[in-house]
Amino acid sequence: MPRTLPLLVTTALLVPSTVPAQDSAASAQVKRGEYLVSIAGCHDCHTPWVMGSDGPEPDLKRALSGHPQDLTITAPASVSPPWSGAMTPTSTGWSGPWGVSFSANLTPDPETGVLSDFTEQQFIQTIRTGRHQGQGRQILPPMPWPAYSKMTDDDLKAVFAYLRQIPPVKNKVPDPLPPKQ
Repeated sequence: MPRTLPLLVTTALLVPSTVPAQDSAASAQVKRGEYLVSIAGCHDCHTPWVMGSDGPEPDLKRALSGHPQDLTITAPASVSPPWSGAMTPTSTGWSGPWGVSFSANLTPDPETGVLSDFTEQQFIQTIRTGRHQGQGRQILPPMPWPAYSKMTDDDLKAVFAYLRQIPPVKNKVPDPLPPKQ
């Protein structure tokens, strides 16, 4: 005796989708990227912290905008043993034997967002090699690019897709500072 499909399945097959498959796939990729950015801790360093009623918390008005341009750092911190480093109260600037590094503005702001002129392939190469645009200067600590380099290409593409569509924040992050001489 032939099997019949339940009406629900049969109906679903006959009704055209109102969301084009391409849009649905792009939306799923962006959602995956949002999830990965969240669990990978990107906000921990790339979103400035502010002091809230329960202690430090991310300032989501400046989500993923990097080190605040109005927080000027001119020299590495003075640190003595057993300490080997220090960070700013915003958790966006770090001082250590490498000098001072600042978290990048990952928003798509065309003037100040570091990824604004990256291609998807350059983003992937940056994370794989630990070099700006996959071939430039080294990405400095504390960026955990060696761990992130283990992400799949699909995961990195999803992160890039998500970062390309978040709200842009105009924020010029300073260049790294060299170590004390």
